[in-house]
Amino acid sequence: MLPVPSHSPAAATHQLLPTNALRTRPAAPRCPRAAGAAPAAESLLSRGLRAEPLPRHVAVVMDGNARWARARGLPSAAGHEAGRRALEEMVRLSRAWGIRALTAFAFSNENWSRPKVEVDFLMRLFERVIHDSVAEFLREGIRLRVIGDSSRLPDSLQKIAREAEEATRNNSQLDLTLAISYSGRRDIVQACQRLAQKVQSTVLRAEDIDEALFASELETSCAADELLYPDLLIRTSGELRLSNFLLWQSAYSELFFTNTLWPDFGEDDYLEALCSFQSRDRRFGVRKL
Repeated sequence: MLPVPSHSPAAATHQLLPTNALRTRPAAPRCPRAAGAAPAAESLLSRGLRAEPLPRHVAVVMDGNARWARARGLPSAAGHEAGRRALEEMVRLSRAWGIRALTAFAFSNENWSRPKVEVDFLMRLFERVIHDSVAEFLREGIRLRVIGDSSRLPDSLQKIAREAEEATRNNSQLDLTLAISYSGRRDIVQACQRLAQKVQSTVLRAEDIDEALFASELETSCAADELLYPDLLIRTSGELRLSNFLLWQSAYSELFFTNTLWPDFGEDDYLEALCSFQSRDRRFGVRKL
């Protein structure tokens, strides 16, 4: 998948985040790797993880495909193909470990400024991946949703995405959301515009607008209430920012940054992120006495 673009130097993040959030490897028990297939959720206990609390919803900024390819003397397309395989593995592990929702940032609104040949390749890749995955999604109980500005996507990709969403809409084992041509700021602005239109047409009173009503106008609103907001947000490749991803939804997400480039992000890295999540004290602003 396409790495999200860099809009500002990483140094700027050091002014925004507390020192303990800047470690690319947060202090957490190291999860040993076990051989063989992905374990069921209960067998994670043997890897240094507790069965609870695992995050219900994991979001990931998949960054580093082009750098991975350049380091190997390969074209960027090879990095995106390797990134696709990394996402397929993360989907498989999430399903096996009982994660309820996975949201992946595949292509940002800003990524349209990339070279046309790269953008065209990615659009074809998204189309092929969605088309080829439907049968497996049906077998594994995975529900697919695609969010973002679909008006900019090729007609063929829009059609395949709609068909896949319809085919998998009754699945309930894992909610997989692909953010393609997505912008967190645009998501918020559109929600404001829709609410303003309702107020203007007297369908809604301004004083009735609250956080829940606002969230219902966001692109992620189709998710179940308990899965609206990511519990854990992972970013790969050493960058320390959200890059316009799920800005409203991630207000209380635990953040995990890793130097690993996305195509190399595998089971060990995912386990380390989950271990880090379990080491956090999630207070949501409440002081514990």
